[in-house]
Amino acid sequence: MEKFERQTKYRIAKKRVEEEKGFYNHFTAYVIVNVFLLFINSDFIDEGFNNWLNWNLYITPFFWGIGLFFHWVKVFNPNIIFSKQWEKRKIKELMNEDNTIDYL
Repeated sequence: MEKFERQTKYRIAKKRVEEEKGFYNHFTAYVIVNVFLLFINSDFIDEGFNNWLNWNLYITPFFWGIGLFFHWVKVFNPNIIFSKQWEKRKIKELMNEDNTIDYL
């Protein structure tokens, strides 16, 4: 039984590490590619910093950033709105009220 539990924990941990590694690879590609595109599309060599206020330069980083944000949420599951503390507090609140929970 212990061996089965250790194998299960190992598989879960390995999957978690692969998911985090995938996110960090995605983030690295995001930074490298967008910095590269920013310098190329801004014509930095000829124009310097004069062309950096052009909104067209930021379309790719913006939409890719939205995708990266959702990847981060999927991998790290931060529970931004309903955190574990909120769940515990709500359970205690409902348990303290007399007639709110119907038992089967």
